[in-house]
Amino acid sequence: MKSNRNHFIHTQSMRLASGHEALVTRVLKDDGGTGFGFSLQLDATQARHMALYEAGLWPGRPQVTPVIAHPWETAWEACEPVPWQIEPAFSRLEWLP
Repeated sequence: MKSNRNHFIHTQSMRLASGHEALVTRVLKDDGGTGFGFSLQLDATQARHMALYEAGLWPGRPQVTPVIAHPWETAWEACEPVPWQIEPAFSRLEWLP
């Protein structure tokens, strides 16, 4: 989705190693900066707001209610970097330019 705010947003679904489904969003800014977000509740708005926040384009850190105690959820809740690499499917996502 292209908007007039000089960024591009792309959301995809992926299967976690546990078998659960997740939505993952990437925000690509015109300057090349990126932000990623996720939702294990399959809430695209939550994933989008998280990605926008990580890219410096959203004013407040979105609240995430953990649903499966996944390391992504616990890292986000602890204000730590999300360990994207623990999910093999994350590195296989293909993002639009």
